[in-house]
Amino acid sequence: MFDFVSFIPRAVMQGIPLLYGSTGETLTEKSGNLNLGIPGIMYVGAISGVIGGFLYESSLSSPDAIRALPAILIPLVCSMVGSLLMGLLYCFLTVTLRANQNVTGLALTTFGVGFGTFFGGSLIKLSGSSMPYLALSASSAIYRRTLPFAESTGWFGQIFLSYGFLAYAAIIVSLVVAYILKHTRMGLHLRAVGESPNTADAAGINVNRYKYVATCVGSMIAGLGGLYYVMDYSSGIWANNAFGDRGWLAIALVIFSIWRPNVGILSSILFGGLYILHMYIPTGMNLAIKEIYKMLPYVVTIIVLVVTSVRNKRENQPPQSLGLPYFREER
Repeated sequence: MFDFVSFIPRAVMQGIPLLYGSTGETLTEKSGNLNLGIPGIMYVGAISGVIGGFLYESSLSSPDAIRALPAILIPLVCSMVGSLLMGLLYCFLTVTLRANQNVTGLALTTFGVGFGTFFGGSLIKLSGSSMPYLALSASSAIYRRTLPFAESTGWFGQIFLSYGFLAYAAIIVSLVVAYILKHTRMGLHLRAVGESPNTADAAGINVNRYKYVATCVGSMIAGLGGLYYVMDYSSGIWANNAFGDRGWLAIALVIFSIWRPNVGILSSILFGGLYILHMYIPTGMNLAIKEIYKMLPYVVTIIVLVVTSVRNKRENQPPQSLGLPYFREER
């Protein structure tokens, strides 16, 4: 029988990095910026947190001397600062200098992966590890702490209570972003900037400011997805190129969730489940079937994209000015 009790927690853990990435990208796209640099930003967020955690653990006299608060805050702040700088770089190039958003995003992805690979390899050498990875076991143990009564509640605790704090934070952040976008004046202004920056500018809304803030905050949220993957999902293990294509899946998840962060919560769990489904369905030695199962997240995204395009409901479409530069002089 299919073991749902063990499958669902793994699907949730697999989906949390996607949820962080898609929430950050949704917030960015609502401002009209199409940031294809999300995979690179998540990579930089991950390695920045690893650098902070490595420096903190290296300063300790022994692993037992670690303290929970700095072990959490130092990697967290480093991750958010690294992601913020990537977001600022993207905004400077696309909003201030009006560079092509697609090219800039792809360049940031290439840069972010190269940045993470370079510093990840350097840290592995500094740690003196004989293996091609770096382990931050002490910090990871703190990030992965679950609620104290989770184990005593059986299957309910295993499905709903067996996650680290970053998993619950991802859900809270998504709900907060969804509320801000739909129910606040700030969200209304942001959506106006994404739909028609000319009209928003004429109404007295500072278009560039909203683009900068939304993109930078979205980048920091996405960067936390990279931090979660290393510190929680991978148990503190950093290995170059281990992050895979999760950044691209996060961008696909934005389309799948029709630009709604609250819908993205369930969508990310579904994507996470589809991503690991091949590990739970017996296929024997037939590797072709496994590869077909691995295609499921992308196939489902294409189907959703086709359905939303055919139905052509305005609320399910991307912002009208998405990916287009704004020239105030042409207003």
